[in-house]
Amino acid sequence: MNCSKIDGINAIRRVVFILAIACVLVRPAWAADADSTIDTIIAGVEARYNVTGFTADFDQESILKAMAVTDTASGRLMVRQPGKMRWEYLVPDPQTIITDGNDLWVFRPEENQVLVGKAPSFFGEGKGAGFLSNIKMVRKSFQIFLEPVDEPHLHRLRLVPNRSSVDLMAVNLDIDKTSFDLVRITTFNVYGDETRIELKNVSFSNPPPASLFRFDVPEGADVVQMNP
Repeated sequence: MNCSKIDGINAIRRVVFILAIACVLVRPAWAADADSTIDTIIAGVEARYNVTGFTADFDQESILKAMAVTDTASGRLMVRQPGKMRWEYLVPDPQTIITDGNDLWVFRPEENQVLVGKAPSFFGEGKGAGFLSNIKMVRKSFQIFLEPVDEPHLHRLRLVPNRSSVDLMAVNLDIDKTSFDLVRITTFNVYGDETRIELKNVSFSNPPPASLFRFDVPEGADVVQMNP
């Protein structure tokens, strides 16, 4: 092979190398636009939920793919920053889940039973919609992507946890474009199961008192320690 041909090949290699570097360093315009939109949405949600606390009604649907079973429930949610949540299930069976950000209680009045555990094991890293009690953890704990959604009045963000677990592989947030209210939260686990929570009648006007996020075990109740 003569020198001119070798020089030509080397020149092509240099061009290919430069183009490859450019593809890494220069992001497409649509990707930059998506990032800008995500930042705007997240900033809107953070501003909306940068409050002492809020209350909401909820409907929940849990889909167990392997068993082809769908369970439904509804109740009342109370949140107080940071880390405090109270889920009062009213239908189909009464049950209350309470956390002060450290301890966790699950009270089943019909069985007079209280399950006791630690909140980070069940709500840490966004599990169980734990980010509702500290909305700023969304930026810290997830990679965030903009997803298409059929409902024109909503944004949809796809959250992929930085540290995935069996219980949490991804979360979809459906967000009202005007108010930045969280309308729907859908979580997915490693088995493809889904839990969909619809929030309604959200109110920021009367934050729930801190006393609602502690629980005194009733006398005579059966106490069961939960493992992480």
